Amino acid sequence: MKYSEAIAELESIVAKMQSDNCDIDSLASYTSRALELLKFCKEKLHTTDEEVKKCLEAL
Repeated sequence: MKYSEAIAELESIVAKMQSDNCDIDSLASYTSRALELLKFCKEKLHTTDEEVKKCLEAL
């Protein structure tokens, strides 16, 4: 999965959760999936940051 795909899915989940049509039964699954995506994004950002730092040190 790409970072941009994860962000797009997160935005979709947030929109669903903010919708008047969001039922309480779906809320737990939306929250769980959002947490998975947030963890993925955090790790991706951390990894990318480390790679950029290594590149800059090589200069």
